[in-house]
Amino acid sequence: MSDGLDPLILNIIYACMGGFLTLLFMWLGCKVFSHIVNFSIPEQLASGNTAVGQMIMGIFIGIGVAMGLVIGLGLN
Repeated sequence: MSDGLDPLILNIIYACMGGFLTLLFMWLGCKVFSHIVNFSIPEQLASGNTAVGQMIMGIFIGIGVAMGLVIGLGLN
């Protein structure tokens, strides 16, 4: 029973840590990119600028895919 339970708990811990790391890197990537561009991302989103929304979406998808691959390959 213990042999089947330990990998399950370990995978749950990996998934929780991976989710936290993904959110952390998405937040960090958005903050770093916000300092690079010379306009306010929240103001542009509030005014309905869809190009800025798609740019942020691309950042989040890229970081999420990269972190997902790292976490997924670490489970083997």
